[in-house]
Amino acid sequence: MSTTDRTSDPDALARADDAGGVPARADDAGAPDRAGVPGTPGVPGASDADGLLAEQLLRLTRRLHRIQKRHLEPVGITPAQSRLLRTVAAFGEPPRMADLAARLEVVPRAVTSLVDGLETAGRVRRAPDPDNRRVIRIELTDAGRATLRELRSARRAAAEDILAPLTAEQREVLGGLLTALVDPGPEGGC
Repeated sequence: MSTTDRTSDPDALARADDAGGVPARADDAGAPDRAGVPGTPGVPGASDADGLLAEQLLRLTRRLHRIQKRHLEPVGITPAQSRLLRTVAAFGEPPRMADLAARLEVVPRAVTSLVDGLETAGRVRRAPDPDNRRVIRIELTDAGRATLRELRSARRAAAEDILAPLTAEQREVLGGLLTALVDPGPEGGC
């Protein structure tokens, strides 16, 4: 992925992450996705049903955003900061800023802004790489690990809110459908 495919706006990352965890790309900014919208010229298979489905997905994304934000407010963290903390924790060793930017699919300065906020709150710290003093790694602090525990509870509560109307069988079907959409494989990827 080229640098031009990544966003430099940490707020865009937050908005995209808030909306469902999909990293924002610079080419997404301000341009609605017209695939599946009724009457869209040059888009094969565009139909009223596809347009309705796209609108429902957008409405669900907005609802997810509101619910996630409501559950994160008591923790005192933004959805984008939440995602960064979870990403730091997912690495086996403290990641470099560049590692985080690559994983989040954003430019490094967007990660810098998020790390600045988390460091100010005492949730992460910058530490020199033991093998290369020019490299800075991001470590979780005890407060960051405690926040992660709170985040797990907040995410479970948010998921329960959004999935409450569904039966266990419907949740399983939805999970399979979302997997197919989120990870379409080599043929369906961007």
